[in-house]
Amino acid sequence: MRHNFVLTIASLLSILFVTFHVADDIVRGMEPGRLSDLIVVPILVVWLYATLVLAERRSGYVIILLGSLLGLLVPVIHMKGAGVGGAIAKSSGGFFFIWTLLALGVTALFSVILSVQGLWQHLSQRTAAQKKQGASA
Repeated sequence: MRHNFVLTIASLLSILFVTFHVADDIVRGMEPGRLSDLIVVPILVVWLYATLVLAERRSGYVIILLGSLLGLLVPVIHMKGAGVGGAIAKSSGGFFFIWTLLALGVTALFSVILSVQGLWQHLSQRTAAQKKQGASA
């Protein structure tokens, strides 16, 4: 039970950091701030639903895993190429922008690990139950 509580907290933090990041991207002009930027809303709603409603189910673990992998890509994409040093680091709010990327990377990777672990436990429990049914039949 504790494992799923920790996964829920890590996943919720990742979702929060993604919203901070998208808002900061729009404020900095990295994203145009158009209707197309709202695509993140249904993605985050599905991720949030999986985190809060589908907890401890295989589908919940899979959705959290996919959302966390997407969240993990955000810092990687920003750090590639020129990175986030220079103008961004020296700008107003640069510290928050970079901190959000790092925090998102940590919580997303942690959620990946925990969701894979949850999937593995779910699979092994299901296999054990099937073996037990086969032995009693």
